[in-house]
Amino acid sequence: MCAGCGAKAEGPQPTWTFSVENGERRYFCDVCSRENLRAIEGRLDSSWW
Repeated sequence: MCAGCGAKAEGPQPTWTFSVENGERRYFCDVCSRENLRAIEGRLDSSWW
C-alpha cells in the first residue's frame, strides 16, 4: 500500500519507490513518486512533503 495516497498494488509486484524512514520501509506509488521526486532525491522524510 502506498504510504502517500493509500493506493493498493494490483497484479504482479509493482515497481514502486521505497524509502526507509526511522527504520521503517515506506512504499510510494508511481504518482506520488513523480509528484515528490525532488524531496525523495533530497532524502527528506515523507512527513516533510
